[in-house]
Amino acid sequence: MTGFLTALGQKLAERWLTLLVLPGALFLCTAAVARTLGQAHALDHRRLVGRITDWAQAPAVSGVGGQVVLLAAVLALAAATGLAAQWLGTVVLRTALAADWRTWPSPLRQWAQAAVTRRHTRWSAAATAYRQQRDADARALALQGRRADAAPRRAFHDAMRAIAAEAPDRPTWSGDRVHAVAVRLDRDHHLDLPTLWPYLWLTLPETTRAEITTTEQALTRAATLGGWALLYAPLAVWWWPAAPLAAALALTVRHRIRAAVDVYAQLLEAAVRLHCADLATHLGSLGTGPEAFTVGDSLTRQLRTGTPLPRGDTA
Repeated sequence: MTGFLTALGQKLAERWLTLLVLPGALFLCTAAVARTLGQAHALDHRRLVGRITDWAQAPAVSGVGGQVVLLAAVLALAAATGLAAQWLGTVVLRTALAADWRTWPSPLRQWAQAAVTRRHTRWSAAATAYRQQRDADARALALQGRRADAAPRRAFHDAMRAIAAEAPDRPTWSGDRVHAVAVRLDRDHHLDLPTLWPYLWLTLPETTRAEITTTEQALTRAATLGGWALLYAPLAVWWWPAAPLAAALALTVRHRIRAAVDVYAQLLEAAVRLHCADLATHLGSLGTGPEAFTVGDSLTRQLRTGTPLPRGDTA
C-alpha cells in the first residue's frame, strides 16, 4: 500500500507540474517581459537582460530565504494561472459545442440565433446544389447507361459537410457535428441519444470506452489551450508580440477542437450503432416486429423518464 501511495503521489505531482505549473510559469515569464519592455521597446533584448540582472542582484533575492519565498510565490502563481486557464478552457469548450445556446444571456443568444440562421441558409444552398448534381448524375446513368464523373458531386457534398453534417441547429461547426449524431440516430433508428447514452456507456466494451475517453481528453486539452489563448491576449495591451502569439494559439485551438470533435462524433455514432442491440438484449426489449424502428422506439420508451404532472392530472 505504501508503494502504491508513493507512486500515486508521484503521478499526481507530475500531472500538477506538467498541466499547471510549467504552462503557468511560461505565462508569468511572458507577462513579466510584457511589463518590462512595453510597446516602445518590445524587442529590445538588451533592456530585458539588464532588467533581469538588476532583479537578480536585488537584496531581497540574494539570500536563501528570499529565493525560497520567491520560488514558492512563483509556483503558487503559476498553479493559480493554470487553474484559471483550465476554467477558461471549459468556457471555450461550452462555447464551441454551444449545446445550450438557447439559454445564453440575451446579447449572446441573439448572436447565436443569427449565426444559426446564416449557417442554415448557406447549408441549404449547398445541399440543394449537391442534390441537383446527384439527380443529374442519376439521370445520366438511367438515360445513357454510363456513370458520370463523381468529382463534381463529391465537391458539392464536401462543401455541404464543410458547413454542417446535417441541417445546422447550433451556431458553431463543432456543435453541429455532435448534434448531427443525435439527428441521424433519431432519423434512422428512432433512438433518443441523450436518454440512451448513460445506459449504453455502462455496457460498452472496455476498448470502446477507452477510445472515446482518449478523444474526450484530447478535446479537453485543446479547450484548455484555448484558455491559455484568452490569457495571453490581454498582454497585447502592454506588449504587441503577445497578439500574434495569442492568434497562433487560437488558430491551433480551432484546428484541434474541430479534429477532436469530428473523431468523437464518429466514435459516438459508431458505438451506438454497433452496441444498441446489445443494450436492448440486456433490457429485454429487443422486439421481433416487422417495423424497422422497433428497437429504437422500445429502448426510448423504456429508458426515458416520465414527465411529472400536476396532482389530479393523468398522462
